[in-house]
Amino acid sequence: MAKVGYARVSSVGQSLDVQREKLSDCDKLFEEKRSGTTDARPQLKQCLNYVREGDQLIVTRIDRLARSTLHLCQVAEMLREKGVDLVVLDQNIDTSDATGRLLFNMLGAIGQFETEIRAERQMDGIKKAKDRGVQFGKRPALTHEQIAELREKRAQGKLIKDLMAEYSLSKATIYRYLTENAA
Repeated sequence: MAKVGYARVSSVGQSLDVQREKLSDCDKLFEEKRSGTTDARPQLKQCLNYVREGDQLIVTRIDRLARSTLHLCQVAEMLREKGVDLVVLDQNIDTSDATGRLLFNMLGAIGQFETEIRAERQMDGIKKAKDRGVQFGKRPALTHEQIAELREKRAQGKLIKDLMAEYSLSKATIYRYLTENAA
């Protein structure tokens, strides 16, 4: 059973010394000087790949390990699947005992709740924006005036291939503009 430490500070100017001291009993220590808000944390990735069943991953504080509750739950689940215990020194969390597992299960529920609330707010925001007339997705290739002009030219007998060249559109797009909402 290896004790594997992970230490992180947010910027290059900050020192890892306090965390190193607290993690001095670890057999291996991964260190990172990167913001917790970024996904690009190569040392954390290496650390998570390094740990094996029966190991302990030790951090000084939860916020050194994860960007959010959801991210923490994802990391905790990955560790659980690998059979690795998580120890958080400053918060007295140890998932090798029932209390630590209970705390992590509660954090998992909170993370799931956070995700559902975020999705609900996003859907509400999209609905409100649509109600205000905001359009999502790619901008139409032609304006309403150009569509009317395209339809007029086609009605006058202009060939589809000529319309394709003139408007730089595919055959399918030309036909879609000719048939969509045609009154």
